[in-house]
Amino acid sequence: MRRLILLRHAKSDRAPGVTDLDRPLNPRGQRAAPRMGAYLVAEGLTPDAVVVSPALRTRQTWDAVQTVLKGPEPKIVASIYEAPDSALLAVVQATPDEAGSLLMIGHNPGLQELALRLAGTGDKAGRKRLMLEFPTAAVAVIDFDAARWSAIGSGTGRLDRFATPKDLDIDD
Repeated sequence: MRRLILLRHAKSDRAPGVTDLDRPLNPRGQRAAPRMGAYLVAEGLTPDAVVVSPALRTRQTWDAVQTVLKGPEPKIVASIYEAPDSALLAVVQATPDEAGSLLMIGHNPGLQELALRLAGTGDKAGRKRLMLEFPTAAVAVIDFDAARWSAIGSGTGRLDRFATPKDLDIDD
């Protein structure tokens, strides 16, 4: 079995004069990220591998999550930044098979499109919500009956859960 955990970066600022790549988390994002990390720990969702967009807000999200999660060293993957679902899927499919679970921290609309593309079955209410939104700091967990990451494709996953900060009473 393979497990893909998709985490959208926490809420960020849009300060004038700051490039999109250099946007930091705002106070709401700084509060939500470690709480989502605590949720991952409480639910036993510790990944074997982590890939993160090079954007400051995604790296800061990981830094805050890992204060609680204590996960592996992340791999910064440039192709995740502002990527469509096809590029994100290529990153997933290239994951070393030694990793049973992968956490990807990235951006919308790519993460939402990837989750919808992959989750052919599973949590019906979660899939319905995913069609409408993938808010900042939200997490989608998709399981696959696959021996290799390269075998993962459209509709092959089962949505295990979709959780947002509001679901957990986190102010985000």
